[in-house]
Amino acid sequence: MINTPKTLNIAVRPLTLAMAVAVATLPTVAHADFVSDSKASLTARNFYYNHDLRDSTAPAQSKLEEWAQGFIFKAESGYTQGPVGFGLDVYAGLGLKLDSSPSRSGTALLPGAYNRAGGARNADPRSVDEYSEATGAVKMKISRSELKVGGLFPKIPLVSAGDARLLPQFFEGAMLGIREFDTVDLDLGQMRQVNYREFSGSRKMQTGNYLSVESDRFSYGGATWRIAPQAAIGVWQGELKDVYQQSMITSTLSQSLGNWKLGAQLNYLYTRETGDELAGKLDSRMPSLMLSANLGAQTFRFGYQYNAGDSALPFLHDTDLPAVANAVQVLRFDRAQERSWQARYDFDFVGVGVPGLVAMARYVHGDNFKYQGRDAEEWERNIDLTYTVQSGALKNLSLRLRNVELVGDPTGRRDENRFIVSYTLPLL
Repeated sequence: MINTPKTLNIAVRPLTLAMAVAVATLPTVAHADFVSDSKASLTARNFYYNHDLRDSTAPAQSKLEEWAQGFIFKAESGYTQGPVGFGLDVYAGLGLKLDSSPSRSGTALLPGAYNRAGGARNADPRSVDEYSEATGAVKMKISRSELKVGGLFPKIPLVSAGDARLLPQFFEGAMLGIREFDTVDLDLGQMRQVNYREFSGSRKMQTGNYLSVESDRFSYGGATWRIAPQAAIGVWQGELKDVYQQSMITSTLSQSLGNWKLGAQLNYLYTRETGDELAGKLDSRMPSLMLSANLGAQTFRFGYQYNAGDSALPFLHDTDLPAVANAVQVLRFDRAQERSWQARYDFDFVGVGVPGLVAMARYVHGDNFKYQGRDAEEWERNIDLTYTVQSGALKNLSLRLRNVELVGDPTGRRDENRFIVSYTLPLL
């Protein structure tokens, strides 16, 4: 078997001056107990992945199919007493191959043997038998603000660590969240390396849609203003060194109307080249809108997205895109000039006496872009069914089935199924 353990990654390069100044100017208060506020859990995740490529434009492989077992350990301490509280977060993951073959590998559930040597997949298409990874972050809290340095799982509009395979993606860097104001949140941070789901070991960050381009520094800053309990607006700025810079405006609004709960999220993301322009000239201007209406067990959603620029959207590879309406399970609908719309329906079966069972159906259609010099279009349909055991010895055991069909001029037809069984055991 191939075992690729990682050492604990805590140290990173010095913080920016802006982050240091922000920490120094915060008010001070005592913090809760380091031990009694700690929590830890172990998640067992069993993942089967099947992606049929027979009718796609993939040239050499008819399908992707693998089965693996993952174990995810996470622990978060409380803070020490005193004006400045200190703590520690720890993560460790183990992945085990249950079924694979060289002709079906490449699902990103397991690293490839070729990843270790840095070679091409067709030189050694096997997946490793097992792999492990670990990281940790030291943290400091002053008043209501927190600084973390080390292994990070960011969930902000510009960077949202992905968790769509066996083990989660994480970054190495620093994040500062300033929460000293009642209606305004400030965030600053810098990522220096990433641990990808299909690799074992940290490395430079690749650029989504421009995978040959990578960088070792992504810096960001953002402010979120809660105008009212039901309304907020955010302004964010980020830069992947020598590749791209992004500006984003986010806005959310919710309102009750009788028994209906209505919501809207309107965002605008503008991306252009920066520094040495490693991905060339970039121009992506993307407004997106998501409307929602909830009535009891039912939620209806409608999304619209348009990349008005002449470049596909660059982003940190493998991350989720929470601020882009139509980035869904497989496709992102972010090609140059592409416009897309989405219809989605969610149903919680507690409304008909089956608590723990939820379902989602979604359809996204994109057009108005070029492929090989011709007008092109694409669509994706998702069905998602999840049941979580509500009581008894298996309480909180989750079974999830995810089905996808997509058809497009660039991709051909693809069909995909994922079956995920997970159980989280609280340890503290």
